Amino acid sequence: MSVRAVKNKGPITKTTWKKALTRDWHLYLMLLFPITMVFMFNYAAYPGLRMVLLDYKPAHGYEGSAYVGLATFAKVFRDADFHRALKNSIVFNLLDLLVSFPVPIVLALMLNELRLAKFKKISQTVLYLPHFLSWVIIGSVAYQLFKPSSGIVNVLLVKSGIVDSGIPFLTEKNHWAVTYLLIGVWQGMGWGSILYLAAITGISGELYEAAMIDGASRLQRIWHVTLPGIRSTIVILLIMNLGKIMGSNYERLDVFDNTQVRDYQYQLAIYIFENGLGNAKFSMATAVGLFQSMVGLMLVLISDRFAKALGEDGLL
Repeated sequence: MSVRAVKNKGPITKTTWKKALTRDWHLYLMLLFPITMVFMFNYAAYPGLRMVLLDYKPAHGYEGSAYVGLATFAKVFRDADFHRALKNSIVFNLLDLLVSFPVPIVLALMLNELRLAKFKKISQTVLYLPHFLSWVIIGSVAYQLFKPSSGIVNVLLVKSGIVDSGIPFLTEKNHWAVTYLLIGVWQGMGWGSILYLAAITGISGELYEAAMIDGASRLQRIWHVTLPGIRSTIVILLIMNLGKIMGSNYERLDVFDNTQVRDYQYQLAIYIFENGLGNAKFSMATAVGLFQSMVGLMLVLISDRFAKALGEDGLL
């Protein structure tokens, strides 16, 4: 549209917030509920963090609980169970990042190269579905598939002669670790590829045309055009994922819990749940949660600064 055509439409009036509220009140009303939930669960709980400085007893409340200062943190850091949970969380989150982070990128590149539109849509739908399944359902199906003697996977492996006896995918800690990580990749790779596909659509088609004129093959176009085009998205998501190194998913860990794999399965989410709700040590559980958040924040800030030092835009 030319500048003259825009001028012919008359002066552009500025919409005030009152007019916008009157015109789109139903949209703002729809936003009210999710904004309230975010405020309640992400911000309204902040005053409760003071219990880390107290020997908090629900019956006594904040005012009646004894002030202990940083003694709760000292108690947590001396706890052998905390050290075990911390080590497992860091190791498994680093492995999860190493295994899970590149897969959505590769998947997005593969989906982008599909030329049959109908097959592409079906593939995307099938790959996105696991994200919407709860870990309870995923865990139940996994146990049915990977039982050592009667699981479908082991039955097929034994009958085909690949193995002599069933593999203990979920009942031996080393096999459990590999299965745990791969199931996590399967559950999240489809949903994680959405952002990369959105970034790929923002790459100018002229770049691909120029590369084709220069004789670049499909792999060369991916390497020299597509990947550089989504590099900023990769950096931002990597920074965000580094902030989750200290975190852990209780639901995911709980569905794969059994006594044989407790050495690997015991992570910070389990530690917080058992101390906070199981043993009513609310101050200790809050201290561990605050410790996770602070370390995660520092990792995000450090990685963001490092990305900017390398010439990337970063997150902040």
